[in-house]
Amino acid sequence: MVSLVDAPVNLFEKELPSFDDIKSLWRYVNSSEANRIEFRATAEKQKDALTKGIALLLCNEPTEAVKLLEKGKSCLQKDMALGCALRKLGETDKAIKAFDAAAKQSDGPMAALEKCETYRLAGDLKACEKELAGCGNFENVSAEYHYQKGKLQDYLGNYEEAMNEYELAVDLDHGHVRSLFALAYSFDLRGDEQEAAHYYMELVQVAPAHVNGLLNLAVLCEDMAEYDKALHCVQSVLKSHPNHAKARLFEKDILSASMMVYDEEKEQRQNRQNKILEIPISDFELSVRSRNCLKKMNISTVGDLLRTSESELLSYKNFGETSLQEIKQILELKEVRLGMALEDKDIPTPIDPEIASQAGPEILNKTMDEMGLSVRARRALDRLGVKTVLELISKTEAELLGCKNFGVTSLNEIKERLESLGLSLRRLE
Repeated sequence: MVSLVDAPVNLFEKELPSFDDIKSLWRYVNSSEANRIEFRATAEKQKDALTKGIALLLCNEPTEAVKLLEKGKSCLQKDMALGCALRKLGETDKAIKAFDAAAKQSDGPMAALEKCETYRLAGDLKACEKELAGCGNFENVSAEYHYQKGKLQDYLGNYEEAMNEYELAVDLDHGHVRSLFALAYSFDLRGDEQEAAHYYMELVQVAPAHVNGLLNLAVLCEDMAEYDKALHCVQSVLKSHPNHAKARLFEKDILSASMMVYDEEKEQRQNRQNKILEIPISDFELSVRSRNCLKKMNISTVGDLLRTSESELLSYKNFGETSLQEIKQILELKEVRLGMALEDKDIPTPIDPEIASQAGPEILNKTMDEMGLSVRARRALDRLGVKTVLELISKTEAELLGCKNFGVTSLNEIKERLESLGLSLRRLE
């Protein structure tokens, strides 16, 4: 765990450090709860409005920071800090003005690149692109320039181009934290675990260690059943941030997963069963009467038949004993039977129409990628074959928690996302 003594600069000396050094100081201040408390206490003793304002910005208190910074003496550091504070408050126009004032006091790309980030976060991608075009002289020179280009491409959906820019940034500066994280996360999203782990490892070796990088690396290690490494990553976070709720829950999940017995044979059996459930009725040679009856009953797959009892079929108009025996014989060939899903909890349950009716198709058809879930939660849902919100709300809490490496942290995350959409997981009466 690093301390403030390890930081490259001291904000509270007579001469203000450069803004680049001030930005690097932010990571040291927030690298642990103890550092932040110590730094905040020192900031409170400052009489100079500018110094105290910058200190409060580093403590993530932008509202108070702006009040003090506006009183501070005019200089490059003031305008840059003011722009960053206003951006945190969502005051885009004022932030841009502050960065414009800073640009007049510096020949470098620093203020322009902060403007790029401000425009991008505000959703004005055209203005961001225009600002970046004006920084073209810093191509293959500035890691931050290539990082900002990469983020713009990410926002535009050009993911390969974005990764190329992040790689260029890392080549120019092996310690560029934001580029390392962006590159690792991009590989992570694409399922390239080896490359993702490589860049997360590079990231967490840059002092002070990146908290989200450690947690994401822990997810990868756990997925590879490297529980000791996963636990080490999480405990490294807790050493600096003992009250980090997500890391605390994650620690419990890893300890539980490390003791879990994984039944590979059961999973293979489940996969074979799922394939049988998806077989369409049209694949079987049925009489016209049986086929028409099943069509009218909205029974289109073997899975639908397994969720229907004999009595339900016989109660349908024109469906007789002959059709029943015909269907039973076909199911016997697949070693399944009518009504089986009503007894067997391992067979997927159909989506409740009442639950599904709580939202429109634009929400129900959202993919898990669009839900903004953590890598850990998405992977668990992928193992369950859950691709959309509609499929997710057909699951119960017990079904999710029964998945390998799926813990309470991921469950709570998913429940919160669904609640924000006015939905919930299926409840058993």
